[in-house]
Amino acid sequence: METFALAAISLTIAISLLMKRMKSPVHQTFALLCFALFLQKTGSFSSEVFIANAWKILDYTGALVIPPLLLSFCRVFLNRQEFPSKKIILATVLGSLFLIILLFTSGYKWPYMHILIYLYNGSAMIYCYIALIASIKKETPGVERKGMLYIAIACALAAILSISDIFHYYSSGFPPLSNIAIAALIYFTLIIITHHRLPEIHEIMVRALIIFALVLFTTITFYFVIALFGKNSSSWLNSVLMASFIIVIFIDPVKMIFKKVAGHLFFEGRSDVSISLYALDEEVEKEKSMLLEEMATGLAHEIRNPLGAIKGAAQYLKSETELSQNQKLLDVIVEETDRLNGVMSQFLNYARPHSIDASNQDVNRIIAKVVSLLKTAGLPENIVIEENLDSELSSIKVDGEQMTQVILNMALNGIEAMPEGGTLSLTTAGIENDENKTVEITIRDTGSGIEEKDSKNIFRPFFTTKKKGTGLGLSVCRRIIKNHGGSIDLESVPGEGTAFFIRI
Repeated sequence: METFALAAISLTIAISLLMKRMKSPVHQTFALLCFALFLQKTGSFSSEVFIANAWKILDYTGALVIPPLLLSFCRVFLNRQEFPSKKIILATVLGSLFLIILLFTSGYKWPYMHILIYLYNGSAMIYCYIALIASIKKETPGVERKGMLYIAIACALAAILSISDIFHYYSSGFPPLSNIAIAALIYFTLIIITHHRLPEIHEIMVRALIIFALVLFTTITFYFVIALFGKNSSSWLNSVLMASFIIVIFIDPVKMIFKKVAGHLFFEGRSDVSISLYALDEEVEKEKSMLLEEMATGLAHEIRNPLGAIKGAAQYLKSETELSQNQKLLDVIVEETDRLNGVMSQFLNYARPHSIDASNQDVNRIIAKVVSLLKTAGLPENIVIEENLDSELSSIKVDGEQMTQVILNMALNGIEAMPEGGTLSLTTAGIENDENKTVEITIRDTGSGIEEKDSKNIFRPFFTTKKKGTGLGLSVCRRIIKNHGGSIDLESVPGEGTAFFIRI
């Protein structure tokens, strides 16, 4: 049973890491290592249940793949170039490949093959542990060193528990602990490599305690339902389904109770102890946004003060000098100062949370205002603006100034995408369904379009295809629309044009 559970846990961790939005080499190598462990434990479990040589081969193959993956993970995690070296990893890859070929040529029948594989894996583990200890001694105090120290302690405890399996073979009453120890070790390692802010050891223990409490709760619930209704039920399937249903219904409230209890007991009233190992991205994004907001305000202050001094000095020198060449250079200074000041304004707009002063607004009037601003600023002669506005459109509750900013920004982008001329279309339409009314605004141009590889990143901060762009305009627009509870999408055909769809 422990072998099957370890296989399932390894596969779950591998899939969750490979599906992460932002994968690092540490995550990828650890995911592959967990997948190899899944193959080995699946083969080990199945070879005991089913009498077939294929499962034994899978068991041995998974075990032989583990050493090179373990060394690769160790190298990436420790971030050291000399230990483990690439030559050692390459030698391990060749050694594993040789033994796997030997397996498929009836080598699995050799009675000492499993002993050879155990020694091979043990040697790789000892080597990695020595590299880990050496890195801890060389690493300066900090989060990285603390993470290495935690894993070193966890590895030592897991090794002691695994060695205790010797007592199981000589005494049937002593339970095997190696698979449980390995499961705890990979769980612990997962916390270390995925948590952006390394938790304290007592916090990790509280997380483990909460998960253990949840496991205990589901186990008791399951056995209680089976014991109470299993004998009287016409089918065991009904009892299993009912137990599963009860667990699914109760798991969230019980989880909240455990979180609150653990928060008050161990974290001085905090109740935000995270249970999930895989839902850390949202927490990371929140902390990054808060940090960005704090940094942006200070950064803008520190940059804008010298910018003002530079611009003032350049304007003064321009008024004093009579040489046209010097005046041109000073014009460049003033122009670039204004541009940098504009970049800082966009950066602040992106970093600061947008408060919404919402009121009922006529979207068609906002469109008309944008068109008026574009014409006042001076449209290129070869640009034509078309308005296709729904006269029966319902008013919506939005921040008028922010919506004007969004539509104007996208309209300017469309005009820039048509240097040789074209048509900019602004369309509004109402979409009605059973739940609510939705207003759709479409901004379409007939410009150069956006390549498919770029369209996936177009809303990412600081991504731009312009020579002098900041890459923040569309990011700010999307944030404003999301704050309004709406959505923004695009369709683009290279060479034919781009359309942005705003739905609120």
